Amino acid sequence: MAPSVSLDVTASPAPASRAPGWELLRTRDFGWLFWGQLTSQIGDSLNRVALLWFVYQLTGSALKMVVIGLLQTIPPLVLSPFIGVYLDRVSKKRVMLWVDAARTVLVLLIPLLYAAGELTLERLYASVFLLALASTFFGPALSSAVPQIVRRDQLTAANALLQTTTNVGILVGPLVSGIGIALIGSQNVLYVDAATFFISALCLLPIHMRPPRPASEEAGRPAWGRELLAGLRFVCVEQPTILNLMLAAALYSLAASAFAFMLPVFAEQNLSAGAMEVGVLWSALGAGMLAATTWLASLSQGDLAGRFTMIFRSMVVGGFAMCGLSLLTAPVVAGAFILIIGGSTALFMPIVWGVLQEVTPEHLLGRVFTTFSTGSMASAMAGMAGFGWAADAMGPHVSLLGIGLVLLSTACVAAFSSRQFRGLTVGKVREMGSHSVE
Repeated sequence: MAPSVSLDVTASPAPASRAPGWELLRTRDFGWLFWGQLTSQIGDSLNRVALLWFVYQLTGSALKMVVIGLLQTIPPLVLSPFIGVYLDRVSKKRVMLWVDAARTVLVLLIPLLYAAGELTLERLYASVFLLALASTFFGPALSSAVPQIVRRDQLTAANALLQTTTNVGILVGPLVSGIGIALIGSQNVLYVDAATFFISALCLLPIHMRPPRPASEEAGRPAWGRELLAGLRFVCVEQPTILNLMLAAALYSLAASAFAFMLPVFAEQNLSAGAMEVGVLWSALGAGMLAATTWLASLSQGDLAGRFTMIFRSMVVGGFAMCGLSLLTAPVVAGAFILIIGGSTALFMPIVWGVLQEVTPEHLLGRVFTTFSTGSMASAMAGMAGFGWAADAMGPHVSLLGIGLVLLSTACVAAFSSRQFRGLTVGKVREMGSHSVE
């Protein structure tokens, strides 16, 4: 078995004591991963807009368009824990390659069937469901693969850089999709979307990842059920860091997902904003997120307590900005607050992913990330439903105030974690969960 220092597989001229962030883009393996993900994230945004518009054009029904969202939610919510067991057994690179290939074919299939006059609503729903099922594998596989590409002291920067690809996709994708729909039609935009997934697969090919443990070291592997329970036990019982992060992430998802849902409602009712103004506010949110993750990528990783302190500070800023936003009626001032909210909330996930990757044993990464994602998604759905009801019953300003209080609660959990792990090295924290067995 390779020693633990073999995590340093990326040749980088920057010493560990210097901020590693943007130097990662100059390395072969992470550079290919970054550019592939940038292309893929733009494709995801293209797909999100073009597919919904295509369904609405095809059916003329808003309800049938909503079904697309439900079909995209069911696979990750139901299957993620079992997918985690599978991911811990196989090559993460191979999984990502197959997923990108499957997404290329499934997206391409929709406009081809439409052009042939063979696209029915049932076939469209089946394609969307299979596309969501394939995509459910990709996120946890990517998160589990990052520690096989970069050093431990580069994990936060690597996750911040990958988060910037999502933010760029949010900023660029809808705009490109809207222009494309207007010029060539929504069905033809899907051809472009399929091409982005194919390019992402090509970018994965030259990447070298540290190979997983040899199968001989895992002789007598238990059944899937026991492996699933081992992952859940590690998250919920044996590793206090991850349990704290689970609680913080549940609160964060509760608030962040609800804010995305509430922003257009707040803009219309409190700011009297039209469609153009709402677009500007969305751009302000995306710009804040992109600026924050770009800044985070340039920082040194710091110790575990310091990273929890950064989460605490960012959630305090975001929580108070959200509470202040609930009182505003001026669109320009509201845009400034939304910029701050985007920046403060965008720091959460890259830091959390880095901590998870650092304290979780390699053979449990898939299960930890899928369990984590399932809890976050369930919390997100509860947030959208709960704060949506509050907005209808008491007004969007009350809902935003509640979201702000949830972000401040997230800050409290982070502050407790920072105190709990102050003075402890990551190696010591990993030992706390070392009794997890396969």
